[in-house]
Amino acid sequence: MKKIILALLTLAVVAVLGACGDAKTEKADDDKTLTFGATAGPYSDMLKEAIVPELEKKGYKVKVTEFSDYIQPNNALNSGEVDANLFQHTIYLENFEKENKMDLSALIIVPTVPLGLFSNKFASVEEITDGAQITIPNDPVNAARTLGVLVDQGLIEVDESVEALKISEKDITSNPKNLKVLPLEAGQLPRSIESTDIAAVPGNFALAAKLDLLDAIALENTSDQFRNVVAVKTENKDKQFAKDIIEIIEAPAFEKIIDDKFKGFGKPEWMK
Repeated sequence: MKKIILALLTLAVVAVLGACGDAKTEKADDDKTLTFGATAGPYSDMLKEAIVPELEKKGYKVKVTEFSDYIQPNNALNSGEVDANLFQHTIYLENFEKENKMDLSALIIVPTVPLGLFSNKFASVEEITDGAQITIPNDPVNAARTLGVLVDQGLIEVDESVEALKISEKDITSNPKNLKVLPLEAGQLPRSIESTDIAAVPGNFALAAKLDLLDAIALENTSDQFRNVVAVKTENKDKQFAKDIIEIIEAPAFEKIIDDKFKGFGKPEWMK
């Protein structure tokens, strides 16, 4: 009998601990502690300069945790280590949660650093000469974004039947200036500006290399699906802290900070 009672007590303790673990990620509405995750760089800066101070005015005690990769911020969000994160666009979020069987949601789209065409040889798109070489990201998503910029600038035409997110070099149907496309690993693109005619540099790599976005000869007109979002666990998306984050980002004071300190960032449709 003693063994049976001991076994039942053990099961009860395990069940209570398990319940506590499950409850960890769902915040109470009156919980004023908040941990925000972000990759180091412009979005961590956006949190610290434009979002955290306003949350603190609302009585929150906020901690910002910086990550050095694009995997851990969502793992930390899913586990409850952070309550919200800011580093990824909608396409990445949707793919990540599907592949990793998570239930995460985007709260609101924020201004996002765009991909830019940089050149030490040409001062404008109109100056680009026949046979110019352009380095582009070698990953499929950013390559498609770059080709979209070239289409928008009238430099190439692509097969319109191909989905915009899946366009590749083989889908180019017209290249009147005979641009020579050279794919490179994204981190090498800022350095390639010195050795090529044009370099297509994703915004985060441009800022990390201390490039001025306003020096680009063209900036991406980013669609909202490629703009970054504040993400939370779906079970928390209607909590008070989530509502307060949305209210802060939608306020005129937030947009003023973006205009003053994040020049060149593309604004989402809801801000226009």
